[in-house]
Amino acid sequence: MNHPILLSLIGAWLFATTTARAAPDRVMTVKASVDGMVCSFCAQGIVAHFKKHPAVSDIHVDLTRKLVLLEEKKGASISDKEITDFIKKSGFEPKKVERSAESFAKVKAGKSK
Repeated sequence: MNHPILLSLIGAWLFATTTARAAPDRVMTVKASVDGMVCSFCAQGIVAHFKKHPAVSDIHVDLTRKLVLLEEKKGASISDKEITDFIKKSGFEPKKVERSAESFAKVKAGKSK
């Protein structure tokens, strides 16, 4: 008798599961705020490490903005814990990790929201 409610629930479930399956195909840009990076030598170590990670397709260290930018490969992901743990092991203080669907190039250029 409550067919409209049942249909609404099924529709919501289908939408949620379809969206969840599509999400791994996204390429995400990860922006980590880091304190303590002041020279290109600092950046080189971070770049070398993250380039080896199988989920990372591109990396950029912006010393002026104190950011480590990572572009994840399509369908792959690097966890916030992996990012912060490595940054700490490198002797720096991670402040915040944010994920964005904006292009890596746009975030790198400082033109993100």
